[in-house]
Parts: sequence; structure tokens; C-alpha cells
Amino acid sequence: MSKTFRAWEVEQTWLLPPSVLDLVPKDHVAHFVREVVRSDLNLDAIHAAYTEARGQPPYHPAMMTALLLYGYSRGVYSSRRIERACVERVDFMAVTAMAKPDHATIARFRLQHLEALEGLFVQVLRLCREAGIAKLGHVALDGTKMGANASKRKAMSYARMKEAVPKLRAEVKAWLSKADEIDRSENKKYGRKRGDEMPAWVANKQKRLQQIKAAKERLEEQAKKEAERVEAERSENDDDQDSKPGGRPPKNPSGVPKDKAQSNFTDPESRIMKTNNGFEQAYNCQLTVDAESQVIVSHDVIGKQNDVDELKPALEQIKATLGVLPDEFSADAGYCSEANLALLEKLGIRGYVATGRQKHGTDSATGRLPKRRRRERQGRLTKQMRAKLRQGGYRSRYRLRKQTVEPVIGQIKEARGFRRFLMRGLEKVGSEWSLLSTAHNLLKLFQSQKVAVYA
Repeated sequence: MSKTFRAWEVEQTWLLPPSVLDLVPKDHVAHFVREVVRSDLNLDAIHAAYTEARGQPPYHPAMMTALLLYGYSRGVYSSRRIERACVERVDFMAVTAMAKPDHATIARFRLQHLEALEGLFVQVLRLCREAGIAKLGHVALDGTKMGANASKRKAMSYARMKEAVPKLRAEVKAWLSKADEIDRSENKKYGRKRGDEMPAWVANKQKRLQQIKAAKERLEEQAKKEAERVEAERSENDDDQDSKPGGRPPKNPSGVPKDKAQSNFTDPESRIMKTNNGFEQAYNCQLTVDAESQVIVSHDVIGKQNDVDELKPALEQIKATLGVLPDEFSADAGYCSEANLALLEKLGIRGYVATGRQKHGTDSATGRLPKRRRRERQGRLTKQMRAKLRQGGYRSRYRLRKQTVEPVIGQIKEARGFRRFLMRGLEKVGSEWSLLSTAHNLLKLFQSQKVAVYA
């Protein structure tokens, strides 16, 4: 007796048309994201952009917002991949109600409403707070380097710029002269040319010359501002009788860039930064995460390697968003400075900030710092923090840092596969990082509600 199989009738049509919602499980995150956007988020800032009554009706802003947030929560970021998912995946169809916006529409919506989409982070974070998560008992701050939408091979050092500008200028001048000679000759021969056309190969060199000159001016402006900042800090320290002038005098007091200083032609606001995979063109992305729920409570993107100046903005953002400050705060050695420790003490926050690099197998983060940073870490508060962490050992609350913020970075980079920004420029990249943080918090809110249902 042969085995009987279930029928596989490929051309069989539905007797009654089903709802696309029935094709996705009722407890699926697609339904959750769609309903949160429909019911709980204020989209007035997005709606306000639609004032023109003429033309074809656009896709509903709430649907487009839900589509973007759901895509980011599922690790689908490219507008073309989102377009494909709207056609191929029933979970995306459940969000869009079978609408199929093309990639140009998706990209245009995201770009047009970047600022308003960034503001959704605050709304979702407050929903998390109302749901009983993000309690701010202990929060941890860390940074991660995220690839910029630019190649490091499109960057040039200040030393090379100084050499390239006169060289390119001479080449362009010679080629313009040659082009003029060719045009006059062809004009005399054919009588059809105006005689002032510029060959494409000359225009390309001119464009590169303009790019290099603009990058050179950017570096000089940055160096000038940095020199002014350092001089102001030194003057402040000189006026303070209880403190010594901080650090060595600047090597470039006149504000002239170092020869190794670089600027990228594709995304000038990104920087070449040291990462685990070597040096990459990147941004430094900051996250502050609640220890109990792994909800992101503050985020930022900066265009520099060093993290030390980001502790204060993180606390200010938490206070502005939620109206309260955390009870405890932990961070690695990159955030350790007398000013930061003094701020935590002033605000009444119990701080656990590493005073050195933690070696594998040790019980505290009080290791020896690199020589160039050792001198600035010998203040009273730093010594107290070092003693505090050593005394706590394995029981120190500092241990919460690694299990709080680092897993969130792993979820974004590994689980959801985001390793390079799609946009360029610090402002747009910051908005995209906010979208990622909002999508992450929506997932944490969804998981908390599922736990509550099954509890």
C-alpha cells in the first residue's frame, strides 16, 4: 500500500479571499509595530509636511513610518530591499496592507522626514518607561565605530594636499592652454566649434582640484578651532589657583593642521578611526542602555575617535527625555576624566567608571593606562574610583557594563546586520542612528509585553 500525501494544488484559487493579517501569526512583531505607530505615536510633524492638495494622493505617512520602523527592526535597511520585501514577504504585507511602494518613494520619504523620524525615539522611550521598563536603576554608556558611506581611499592627508594643489593647478593650467590651442585649430579647420569648450578630462581635474582645496580649507578651519579651544582651556587652568595647567602646550598653536590630518572627499564629516578590523572610514556611535531591560535611553553620533566628552551629553539627554537621572552609571576607561567623575558626584549618581584597561581574567578595570594618558588620570577623584573598583572586585557594579551595553551593540551589528550607514553627513547619520535605536526599543517593548502576557 503506497503512502498518501496531502494535495499540492498549485493553481488552486482561494474560494474566499483571505485577509493578509490572517497569514501572519497574531503575536507577530509586525502587528505590534503597525499598531504602535497607528495608535500610540504622534505623527503630526510628518503630517504637517503635506500641505499641497493637488496631485496624486501619496502613501499614508503612518504606513510609511511603520514600514521603515519594521524594516529596521528586521534588519532590512536598503530602500530596494524594503521594496522587495513588500512584494515577497507576508509580514511586510501585514504592515503595509498589501501596498507596494517603490524604492524611490521609500528613500524619498525617509530623507524628507529624517528630523521627524528622529523625534520618534523620545516617544517610544517614554512608552517603554510607561510600560515599566527603562527604570534607570543602572545604565551603561559605550561607543562603537560604525562604517561611513565612504571609502577611506577617498581621503587625503594635509601633507598630500599641500603637494597636490600646486601640482594639479599647473596641470590644469597647461591642459587649459592645450585645450584652447586644440579648439582654435579645430575651429579654423571645421568652423563649427565656438572655441571655448572644455574637454571632459580637464573638467575632471578641475573638479578634483576644487575638492582638494575645499578639504584643505576644512582641515585648516578645524585646526584653528581646536587651537582656540585648547588655548581657552589652558587659560582657564592658569586662572584656577588650585589646578595646574592641563597637559603639554599644543604642538600647533597657530592652528595649522598636522601633516597626517585627513579629510574624506565623499563624506567630509566622517573620520578614519581605529576599529577591531584595523582603520576604517567611520563614525563613533554612542549608546546609553538600561541594565534591566536593555532599552536604549540615549544615543549620539560623533566624528571623533575619543569618547571622553560624551558622558555629559548622555546624561543631559536622559534628563531631557525622561525628566530623571539614573541611580547608577557605568562606563569604560574611555570616559574616565576628573571632569566626568566630578559631574557624577555633583549629580548624586553612583559612578563606576574604569580607570584603566581591564585585562582578561582580572577582577577589576583598574589596569595601567597608556603613557600618553596616564598623567591626566592622577587626580583625586580618579584615585578614589580606582580604589572603589579594586575594593569591589568581581562584586563591583561595574560588572553590569559588559552585560548591558555591549550585547545591544551586538544585537544591532550582528543580529540585525547593520554595520555601515546608508546616509552621509553627521546630521543625517545621527538621524539614521536614532531610527535604529527606536526600532531596537520597539522590539524590547514588544518582548516585555509578550513576557507579561505569558507570566
